Amino acid sequence: MTLQSEKWKKDFPILNQVVNDEPLVYLDNAATSQKPTAVLNALDTYYRTSNANVHRGVHTLAERATRQYEDARETVRGFINAKEVAEVLFTRGTTTSLNWLAQSLGEAVIQPGDEIVISYMEHHSNIIPWQQLAKRKQAKLNYIELTEDGHLDMESVRQKITDKTKIVSLTHVSNVLGVINPIKEIADLAHSKNALMVVDGAQAVPHMTVDVKALDADFYAFSGHKMLGPTGIGVLYGKREWLEKIEPVEFGGEMIDFVGLRESTWKELPWKFEAGTPNISGAIGLAEAINYLETIGMDAIMSHEQEIVSYLMPRLLEIEDLTIYGPKDTKDRAGVIAFNIEGIHPHDLATAMDMEGVAVRAGHHCTQPLMNYLSQTATARASFYLYNTLSDADKFVEALLATKEFFLYGLD
Repeated sequence: MTLQSEKWKKDFPILNQVVNDEPLVYLDNAATSQKPTAVLNALDTYYRTSNANVHRGVHTLAERATRQYEDARETVRGFINAKEVAEVLFTRGTTTSLNWLAQSLGEAVIQPGDEIVISYMEHHSNIIPWQQLAKRKQAKLNYIELTEDGHLDMESVRQKITDKTKIVSLTHVSNVLGVINPIKEIADLAHSKNALMVVDGAQAVPHMTVDVKALDADFYAFSGHKMLGPTGIGVLYGKREWLEKIEPVEFGGEMIDFVGLRESTWKELPWKFEAGTPNISGAIGLAEAINYLETIGMDAIMSHEQEIVSYLMPRLLEIEDLTIYGPKDTKDRAGVIAFNIEGIHPHDLATAMDMEGVAVRAGHHCTQPLMNYLSQTATARASFYLYNTLSDADKFVEALLATKEFFLYGLD
């Protein structure tokens, strides 16, 4: 896998540059991923040869753009193993998808006194929409506790999901702790209580095989820009039975069947939810990103990232005063490592590492409840993808040690 990653890296032109007089080592993939030449070319080709609005025109460019846009939907359907293309909605990203759900499901299934279950490890995008729904509908928002090493506490899961629970919404992979949550097991429990299972898959779909039918998720959301695709495009998968029951939350052109002076009716799925001109190039770019990922294989990508984490973890644990958040066991762990070094603020650490050419994240990672749960205000975070190599991992450790040396001993 090490030799393969060196080969894959050459497909990403942005990585072939120097930052602060050092070769770039990009380790901020949980925030956004880089784009291979194939995706960049697909976007360029679309705008040069096929740029037109979709579904509305009968001229050649409009028909070509429509075909490419709907072909992209089929590509997504196959990638996540949805039953039919009608279950694949294009959105602006995971945040939009979850907001749509909190509004539409809120009206369809939540009554005063009902309960919604999430966890302490959730991204703000999977917290705030449910907070607002709970306030709006006088429902109760319950949080699943975590174990000492950062996994979901399954005893807490069983306690929090009750007959009053109507929605369970959880991340598939934590963007801080790196844990991979047992979605199928939790979905089974939720369904046994007649609750719906919503999954934030933003950190899962780019890195591992995701089969929405096997998971039995009622809804599953993810973003294109975290999986080699463009920004501004995302996907909301939903089971047909529920997409037919809930109402759209955006209205306008394209999603309508008939518009009268007082009443309107909606198109059939999936267009019922897609108001206005969609992100056509984004969908085409996402499909090309999926084609690239499938050429490599999602199992190979996951194995490669776990190889990097397994290579790094023992070395990081040897660094004095360094704390890693999440499980230290690298088995079934995603390629995300959040950490702090005592005495160095994460933002200072990230700035210093950037001077070494190493791009890592610093902050609360849109997980302030998790930071409070961990008694931290912020952490640094290194996150890996298919184009990262063991040489990148070596450079990361070297930059980390140099940064520690500078801040703790540089003024002596």
